[in-house]
Amino acid sequence: MPSPSNPNPSNIGPTIGDEVAFSEVVRLIAASREKAIQAVNTALIDLYWQKRATISRKIEAAEWGDGTVDRLALFIARTQPGLRGFSRPNLFRMKQFYEAYRGEPIAVVASPCHPRTE
Repeated sequence: MPSPSNPNPSNIGPTIGDEVAFSEVVRLIAASREKAIQAVNTALIDLYWQKRATISRKIEAAEWGDGTVDRLALFIARTQPGLRGFSRPNLFRMKQFYEAYRGEPIAVVASPCHPRTE
């Protein structure tokens, strides 16, 4: 007797009717993936903007003195191993980016999802 994990080989291929129904399911999956990717990208943009703003404000207000960004970079490296892009030079570039564009509105532009080719 066939089970869901081990179907009967004679019943494996989808029928023409299945192709239409299954294509709709695949389309729904793809649309949901695209929405999820856009949501993640929006959240990351917001995270990076907030981080840049915090670093900039702390330095401008003299709450953080010399060496604080160095210690922040080391703290991130120690507490988040495997997280890349938060070295001292990168953190200062983030601060500079924020200061250059802080008066501009943030616009998120959706781009099409390009599936990986392997």
